[in-house]
Amino acid sequence: MIFRGSAVALITPFFEDGAVDFESLGKLIQYHLQNKTDAIVAIGTTGEAITMTEEERLAVIKFCVEKINHKIPLIAGVGNNDTGESADFAKKASALNPDAILVITPYYNKCNQEGLYRHFKTIAEASTAPVILYTVPSRTTVEIQPQTLKRLAEINNIVGIKDATGNLGYTAKIKNILPDDFAIYCGNDDVTVPMLSMGADGVISVSANILPNETHEMCQAFFDADIEKSRQMQLKYLDMI
Repeated sequence: MIFRGSAVALITPFFEDGAVDFESLGKLIQYHLQNKTDAIVAIGTTGEAITMTEEERLAVIKFCVEKINHKIPLIAGVGNNDTGESADFAKKASALNPDAILVITPYYNKCNQEGLYRHFKTIAEASTAPVILYTVPSRTTVEIQPQTLKRLAEINNIVGIKDATGNLGYTAKIKNILPDDFAIYCGNDDVTVPMLSMGADGVISVSANILPNETHEMCQAFFDADIEKSRQMQLKYLDMI
């Protein structure tokens, strides 16, 4: 398992001219190291990777790897809707030694389940880092169906999924058919505790950008079997996000 608890889907700070503000990025990383964030996801959707050049994205990954220095896991976002381009970038990104890469379902193309399987398999084969899949049908119109996910879990370096379906029925189905060591991470802040109750291992959280300690503590309370504290924190959390 890459991490257990709260991973922040880290924002990328920019200057007004669009260049990455690495000084501010370093301060954000330090903030999370000091506030119990369990892992950092860089250049994902929240990090606005789609607006950045390949050179900029690689520079951010390199900076984060060096700044975090494996104190907590770093997960780098690498996917887009082009299989070849995603695989090429996964190879370059994983060479920078992040702890894992995060790969989204290909958007816009509306590929079928066999296409999804081949897309992720190709990227996984190009990566030297463990792979976390990312399903978010509300944004991409494509969902990794449970049986497809079961096939993908058989690939050695595909180790987890960010489940942003918001569908607890889906979470229950995949939990029932996946290996025990295959990680499931919540991708929707408003259902973190419900997903933990379904067996999820943590959350990749947008709100943790401003509530890092609270997000960590909400997960940790659940893991410590203080379910009522965790539940109350989730209810309070909903008023803050």
